[in-house]
Amino acid sequence: MGFSPNKTQTALSEINVTPLVDVMLVLLIVFMISAPLMQQGIQVDLPKANAPTLNEIPDQLVLVVDKAKRVLINGNAVASGSLRNRLVAMSKAKPEIQVFIQADQNIPYGFIAQVMAEVKQAGITRVGLVTEAQDSNSRL
Repeated sequence: MGFSPNKTQTALSEINVTPLVDVMLVLLIVFMISAPLMQQGIQVDLPKANAPTLNEIPDQLVLVVDKAKRVLINGNAVASGSLRNRLVAMSKAKPEIQVFIQADQNIPYGFIAQVMAEVKQAGITRVGLVTEAQDSNSRL
């Protein structure tokens, strides 16, 4: 059993991919577990402070006119006669502001027209009325 000069030895040059597959599967499992945790965030108990809230004006305002003809801006009641002044201040802060009027259907048309006129006189040109979708079976 000696070395024979007629037989040539070839080196095994194959790459073993089993450890590579094992590492990739472990990484896949780690990312699958950690990805939902990053999206949910972490619950934090925030400290309490007596600082005033920041009054940032949103890009869209919702004017609600209820059955008693009270006007509310984003849920805050507006005193009669001060609607235009508040809208002027908001339109100066954000010139591209949009106003959506959400009024009760039993409010007279004339009152809604007055509210829309106040909005237009405040310099806000983008005004819309909020409605509900009508049944396809019902007609006017």
